[in-house]
Amino acid sequence: MRTKHTFRLPPDLAGKLANYAARKHVPQALVVETALASHLSPDGADRLEAALARRLDRMTRQLDRFERHVTISNEALALFVRFWLTSTPPLPDTAQAAAQAKGKERYDGFVEALGRRLARGRSLADEIVSDIDAAQSTEARESQTS
Repeated sequence: MRTKHTFRLPPDLAGKLANYAARKHVPQALVVETALASHLSPDGADRLEAALARRLDRMTRQLDRFERHVTISNEALALFVRFWLTSTPPLPDTAQAAAQAKGKERYDGFVEALGRRLARGRSLADEIVSDIDAAQSTEARESQTS
């Protein structure tokens, strides 16, 4: 036996209800009944918590990947700076102007190459990971044949 209830909905909510029921080809009363049952069920909070936990886990994995990429970028930059500082001799004052002009030219070329690389969508971190994976699989094959 069903009990009849009369209640009023705000116009925007009533419109959403009507649209949803029309899309699903079900009566509006069934949509309201299902929504109330879901909202009032004792496991509703558990489902919400599980959904939030899944979303938080996904965000944690994304942040971990981001942290890994930042670490790789920082290490690559630090390695380059160390190499550059130890291998580049100081220039005499007479060569400073020519070196600055050549440096600007090389920097402009670097920025263009960086733009092309970013447009392709493949990052240094992705290449490093694939290089490491390839090296590890090569080592594994060599150790199996030895």
